[in-house]
Amino acid sequence: MFNGSPTTSINLIMPQLVGQVVIVTGASSGIGEATARRLVRAGAKVVISARRQDRLAAFAHELDPAGENVLSVAGDVTSEADRQQLVAATLAKFGRIDALVNNAGYGTRGPVEMVPVDLIRKNFETNIFSLIALTQLVLPAMRERGDGCIVNIGSVAGRIARPLSSIYDATKHALEALTDGLRGELKPFGVRVTLIRPGFIATEFIEAANTASSDVLANVGVYAPFYKGHQDKVKSLRSVAGVPEDIARLVEKALKSDNPAPRYSGPFHAKIFLFLKWILPNQTLAWFTQLKR
Repeated sequence: MFNGSPTTSINLIMPQLVGQVVIVTGASSGIGEATARRLVRAGAKVVISARRQDRLAAFAHELDPAGENVLSVAGDVTSEADRQQLVAATLAKFGRIDALVNNAGYGTRGPVEMVPVDLIRKNFETNIFSLIALTQLVLPAMRERGDGCIVNIGSVAGRIARPLSSIYDATKHALEALTDGLRGELKPFGVRVTLIRPGFIATEFIEAANTASSDVLANVGVYAPFYKGHQDKVKSLRSVAGVPEDIARLVEKALKSDNPAPRYSGPFHAKIFLFLKWILPNQTLAWFTQLKR
């Protein structure tokens, strides 16, 4: 696990990533892309996965033209066959899996009353059920080896739910509980589990959420005035938005740590919001998130 002399204090605290095999899902853009870049720079062997095959292949070639330390495996995380192929291809190429970064996910927007249950199921399928299923595939070997790391990409929304984002926020609430339970289950086997809570990050996320929810957002009915207020708040948040690298840095920190924190949050505004959640009464905090008509 450690490189260099066991008496070197920095290695005792921060195991190196050189040679470690890490799968990153949702790696064709945003946080996943930034994470893959950072891990490759740190010397890890990185397996990138996403649905957009052409974009993924080009990104893999950019990271490692020789194809020695980067493998791209296109696929849909909600497909059982694609998940199995991702794990099988990783083992065939590198022979082991040291870490899994569960980053793939998207948002559903709109008033709960107006969102078809099928869309709600689909969002949970991607953000929670598929994440669990992929994690189940990589855990046996980690557990038997007595080493490994699972990094789940959550959200500040997992602690602070917002109107018109209830479905997505609920998936991230679920991920909070899942991560905590999994951490306790796997600790006796030497497998580390941690959660990263991004705040507002400038990525394609909002545009993708709008596209996934386009039919709902086009027919919000009596919620139309509230939806406009929501749009105005989202635009105002862009001024404090972080960049994907802010989160990639936290992922690397978690993977290098022999004893990662249960949760990491970033950028700075995320820590402020979570601190307010901790100290403010629920009614006061709710005032900040309500949409005024």
